[in-house]
Amino acid sequence: MKTLRITVIRKADYKDLQAKYENPIEHACAMQVGQTFLSENAQMPVGMCESAWQSIYPFALTLACGGGDFYDGWMQDPHSAMISCNDGFRPVSFYIEVVKED
Repeated sequence: MKTLRITVIRKADYKDLQAKYENPIEHACAMQVGQTFLSENAQMPVGMCESAWQSIYPFALTLACGGGDFYDGWMQDPHSAMISCNDGFRPVSFYIEVVKED
């Protein structure tokens, strides 16, 4: 399997939606822009948000197994993906790329 680098690219924060729909949360997200993780054998990296991993995992597994070219040319690098977590109040965008051939 291929090794993957997962990089936090952007964090959004929709305060209007939080005020209207969300119950207050003390600590919702520990991800930081620029933070990177390595995934070996399509395993969740230490420190990765579990909820974010659930969104990322199908793409990570495909890339780790040598696949790619999602949606017929969506990404400039066919062995990468840009995936956001499923938090509608503060989504985090992750860039997933193959970093090493095994």
